[in-house]
Amino acid sequence: MDAQNDVNRGEFTWKISNFSKQDARRVYSEVFRVSGCRWRILVCPKGNRNITNHLSLYVDVPDSSTLPNGWSRKAKFTLSVIDQINDVRSIRMGLQCKESDWGFTSFIPLTELHDRTGGYLVNDTLVIKAEVCLLAVTPTKPVRPADFDSYFTGLKELINADETHGASVGSSSRYRDGALTAEVPSLEEVEKAKQSLKECLSDLFKLNMKERLSEALSTLSVARTGVSSEQQIAIKTFRANFNDFTSDFLTFEQDNAEFELQNLQKDQLFSAMKKCHGTHLLYKQLMEDLTKEDEELKRKMAEGKSKRDKLLSDWEILWDESEEVKSGYEDKQKEVAEAEEKKRIAEERMSRSTTAWSNLKAQFC
Repeated sequence: MDAQNDVNRGEFTWKISNFSKQDARRVYSEVFRVSGCRWRILVCPKGNRNITNHLSLYVDVPDSSTLPNGWSRKAKFTLSVIDQINDVRSIRMGLQCKESDWGFTSFIPLTELHDRTGGYLVNDTLVIKAEVCLLAVTPTKPVRPADFDSYFTGLKELINADETHGASVGSSSRYRDGALTAEVPSLEEVEKAKQSLKECLSDLFKLNMKERLSEALSTLSVARTGVSSEQQIAIKTFRANFNDFTSDFLTFEQDNAEFELQNLQKDQLFSAMKKCHGTHLLYKQLMEDLTKEDEELKRKMAEGKSKRDKLLSDWEILWDESEEVKSGYEDKQKEVAEAEEKKRIAEERMSRSTTAWSNLKAQFC
């Protein structure tokens, strides 16, 4: 990029090596900047659309589809194909535009470009120069479909992570409940204490069960039969910390109820979040459809302009052919008149000769 005194002006020179071996339909230069705006050159080595006998050359805005709706830049630009032998013969064309890309579908005939006697391709290298003058930029608030997509992609990851996390929480909860159940000692030999303990366990977190639980444990702690040594240890351990343990159970019930409430509210928000993500996917599809419609409209407009340019070009050729034919016709009219005069004179001479011949024949035959 060449430095300019005017910050709104800039130029960029692009050298394309092995140009005749380029197989891509479109070839882009690296991005260059003018007044903070990004540009690049687009060249179609074998023409563009239905124009296949000319080099097509454009100035392009990179990633124009990601720019916010309503954003535009107005600029004047000049594109040049440099004659590397004689710069005077360099081809230079300019336009003023307000589009994401603009240029010339028929910049230079391919036969002229590839002519070995010319200087456009030297050592199979093509040199293109772009000069840009930025006139105005119309921004909008910085909200882009790409931003939406990035945000909702993160939302989708959150949804997936939460679904996975939710499954693991359920498993751990079941395991914890099993562990609590496993802590209950077997009281097969003490039916009354067993029945009382069962009733307490069924309503473990109710305050009125605390005394019945204490009585059942007291009975089992003094039992001489039907209780193993391990069960005795468990009972004594529990009784030694009876108030703390029952308090823990009650606290757990309260905390569990709070957890269930919070989890329910989380599930409701999660459902709303999934609904938002589904709506986002719909909006994204609609945006993609609109983008395709815009591209199709631009393509048709470009095709219409290309056809118009070709028609005007063919019309000019027809004009030149008509002038040439008309001039030839007028010349031929003069030649026909001269030939007709010669024919008339010849006919008069032929008539005299015929009369003399007839008289001579009449005398001797």
